[in-house]
Amino acid sequence: MNMAETIAAAAVDLERDMLALGNRARDAATILATAPTADKQAALQAMASRIRASQARLLEANQSDVARAEATGKPASFIDRLTLTVERIEAMAQGLEAVAALPDPVGAVMANWQRPNGLDFTRVRVPIGVIGIIYESRPNVTADAGALAMMSGNAAILRGGSDSHDSSGLIVECLQAGLEEAGLPKAAIQMVPTPDRAAVGMMLQGLGGTVDLIVPRGGKSLVGRVQDEARVPVFAHLEGICHVYVDKAADPVMAVDIITNAKMRRTGVCGAAECVLVHEDVVASHAPAIINALRAKGCEVHADQAVNAVSQASVPASDADWGMEFLDAVIAMKSVTGLDDAMDHIARFGSQHTDCIITDDADTAVRFLNEVDSAIVMHNASTQFADGGEFGFGAEIGIATGKLHARGPVGLEQLTTFKYQVRGSGQTRP
Repeated sequence: MNMAETIAAAAVDLERDMLALGNRARDAATILATAPTADKQAALQAMASRIRASQARLLEANQSDVARAEATGKPASFIDRLTLTVERIEAMAQGLEAVAALPDPVGAVMANWQRPNGLDFTRVRVPIGVIGIIYESRPNVTADAGALAMMSGNAAILRGGSDSHDSSGLIVECLQAGLEEAGLPKAAIQMVPTPDRAAVGMMLQGLGGTVDLIVPRGGKSLVGRVQDEARVPVFAHLEGICHVYVDKAADPVMAVDIITNAKMRRTGVCGAAECVLVHEDVVASHAPAIINALRAKGCEVHADQAVNAVSQASVPASDADWGMEFLDAVIAMKSVTGLDDAMDHIARFGSQHTDCIITDDADTAVRFLNEVDSAIVMHNASTQFADGGEFGFGAEIGIATGKLHARGPVGLEQLTTFKYQVRGSGQTRP
């Protein structure tokens, strides 16, 4: 067999394997759609126990992933997203338990009404079916995505980044063991077994009609490919270009505390602040303290001329800094003339993810909350709260920045759709 024939045969084998994976997921989804809540909760509890029991193996597998990433020169923020620690493994287990404790959305009645002809209408939540989740370096997404899909009655096909292959593979083993322990099909949570990018293309085409939804979670290039190639619905999770607007009525101490947390708690997450907008009336009084606090934590500040005029501790900003998702210890800062100017900047350069205002003026806050067109808008709180766990969702698959069906943190409820049940007593339509 020559090289061309070998490549062609490998492509045929991959397509066969991926279609089989999709069919297994479809069969599992049929079972999960009517699985009792208690069984799903038992599976999640068993998954958490398996994660804890596998701590040493998970750390060892993750060390291999991290070593490969470091050898290829990945930046520190990427390494942080990839790294598992004892604390992060425990947080994964607790996340599984938190999802188990949430109300089961499947079968929940959303509305009920009767018509004059005696027909009874009920709108009820039902699972979407098979969800393909494509993500990059964070291995904890494997646990979050698998748990949320399963608890909402869906089967999950997971395609994590090659950088986290060892860690994610072992996490999936733990999740599947928990499913089997609870008497549910292990095919309810499957991982694409190859790093071949062609497998992603097959998922985006729908695996022979078995995939109902794609959820991408990653950088601009990944999301762009998904949106360009997908032939099934997509929950878009675009960049987290998050802004914090410091209004003229902002408390200066609060502004320092919120902004340093919003940027530096974890610089590589999508809820990290990337740009600070400061009302021109308080640039001199507020900006120097904010910049000094950020620099004390190791953050580089790229500021416009007005901000640099009052604080020489910052780097001159370029046009490329506006609308940049740094995902690192770098932030942009700009003076604005007021609320309208700030909202115009956010509309032009933001990604409709999460944006915040710091102000003690209630009327200004209400305008910001009502008029900024982002999935999450905040008043006097760190943008790092843009997380499904912090919303009380137990976990999340991602932050949807689109406007259809789901927006913001995608948790259990957002992974369901609905159907209408109509009950009659022999009615016919005249």
